[in-house]
Amino acid sequence: MVVGTAVGWREGLDAGDLSSESLVRASFERIRHLDDRLHAILATDEDRSLHLARKADARLRAGDRSPVLGLPIVIKDNLNWTGLPMSCGSRILESYRSPYDATVVERLLAAGAVPVAKANMDEFAMGSSGEYSAFGPTRNPWDTDRVPGGSSSGSVVAVSAGYAPLALGSDTGGSVRLPAAFCGVTALRPTYGVLSRYGLSAMASSLDQVGPIAGSAADIALALRAMTGLDPLDSTSTDLPGVERLVPLRPAPLKGLRIGVPTEYFGEGLEAGVRDLVEKAIQVLVDQGAEIREVSLPHTHYAIDTYYLLCTSEVSSNLSRFDGVRYGHRVEAGSLPGLIAETRDNGLGNEVKRRILLGAFCLSKGYYEAFYMKALKARTLVARDFDRAFESVDILATPVSPGIAFPFGARTDDPMAMYLADAFTVPTSLAGLPCLSMPAGFTAGMPVGIQLIGPAFSDVMLLETAHAFQSLTHHHVASPPLAAQE
Repeated sequence: MVVGTAVGWREGLDAGDLSSESLVRASFERIRHLDDRLHAILATDEDRSLHLARKADARLRAGDRSPVLGLPIVIKDNLNWTGLPMSCGSRILESYRSPYDATVVERLLAAGAVPVAKANMDEFAMGSSGEYSAFGPTRNPWDTDRVPGGSSSGSVVAVSAGYAPLALGSDTGGSVRLPAAFCGVTALRPTYGVLSRYGLSAMASSLDQVGPIAGSAADIALALRAMTGLDPLDSTSTDLPGVERLVPLRPAPLKGLRIGVPTEYFGEGLEAGVRDLVEKAIQVLVDQGAEIREVSLPHTHYAIDTYYLLCTSEVSSNLSRFDGVRYGHRVEAGSLPGLIAETRDNGLGNEVKRRILLGAFCLSKGYYEAFYMKALKARTLVARDFDRAFESVDILATPVSPGIAFPFGARTDDPMAMYLADAFTVPTSLAGLPCLSMPAGFTAGMPVGIQLIGPAFSDVMLLETAHAFQSLTHHHVASPPLAAQE
């Protein structure tokens, strides 16, 4: 069975034509059928999920209705779900079990969603390819010799391969958008603060956001509606305007929509096939009356350097808690300093160590002003570029990545080449803006994504615009060859 859309299943559940228990059983059948080849899943509790599904069915029979009631969902393994393992893709947390629910998980459970699995990921969300999990890489269902993108590799592949119609990932510099583009699904990075970070294992606190993943913008709107709202447990949490428009999601009127096309995103390094498909996708909107305006974001060229200075600095601070003293993996040694050093050396992977060391260097005496403080100033300049652009346009349209999914091992020996896969996603993360990745077509048999970017708190408008595009195209309904197998 190939999974249906969240909206379609929602209608079937509400009409009584489907049951949550049958959908959840089908999800587990799908996982058993495909995951030995895709390795998208790290942990499940089938009995618990089926119990939740039966409770959802009882609510449905009683006349209860909510956007996600009874729908299966996959959760990235850096989000807490009580009693389930939460490894963050790392050996250092291999034995750790969540003692509480993340706010977004708690709200989904309250709304009747049924988590079915914890998803594989790059270790501590540090990776652009899905190759850096301590438990082995996730594979792209469109071509298992190619990477799925990261760091939310398992969550995206779970949706692409039909394990569930919805998934949760996290996006720090592009970690839901890049794999969504590589695997042909839709993903949203909300405005910073719109979804609570409480219960999300912190990588870089000023950049991290929970991101919903689904087959379409209309599907994402269901999950977003259930998760939004002020959370007193997250000091950065804020309300989202216009949530009443999420369900049912309506296509945005495209006539007169001003679309900005940043020149910096269409220059050297962009693969020809990607450029062609993104330009064709933009033309679909223009054919419906949208207007194209060329804009400039001149500090884009500094965004990767700025991002990795700030991100690694926050990583070095946030990951200091993983020391073997209180929880997780421990390597015994003759002294406390020795225990901490041996535990971290044994339990953390090379990419995580690289970023911790770089961040510690950036924050060290004599370099703090030269690197970290300068990066903070550059971040302000990147954000101001967007502010100026949105004075003359409503949204921006860009590629998600310079190229398509690349073969395994192609960039693991060249960290800078790996980091450049995020060249078009990190600027919006620095600015805290909402942005969405959705399928734009295929080149060389692989999916290509287009990114829509909006001003702060325009999340609903972005989804409405994406829904309008997806009402006119069919890229988002294509199934990968592996997922089509029974």
